[in-house]
Amino acid sequence: MLNVRLSVAWMIAGVSLGALGFLLFMGQPFTAKAQELKQFQYRIVEVLPDTQNMQTVLNEFGANGWELVTVSMGNMTEPRLIFKK
Repeated sequence: MLNVRLSVAWMIAGVSLGALGFLLFMGQPFTAKAQELKQFQYRIVEVLPDTQNMQTVLNEFGANGWELVTVSMGNMTEPRLIFKK
């Protein structure tokens, strides 16, 4: 009975190692594909520092697929909105 159990255990181990070897050999479908390089466009827009004007500009650019990345306060009187798409 012990020999049968050992034989079954060795058979399971052999099949498992064989399957692992096959997966490693085939590899291609299971490896992560390199991501395509994404290309972004950037746009810098100076706006008047009032809320209504900034909101209008943000909505216009957002509607055209632009995403606000950051706000740069150049000379503190004209904020620069930096968008990417």
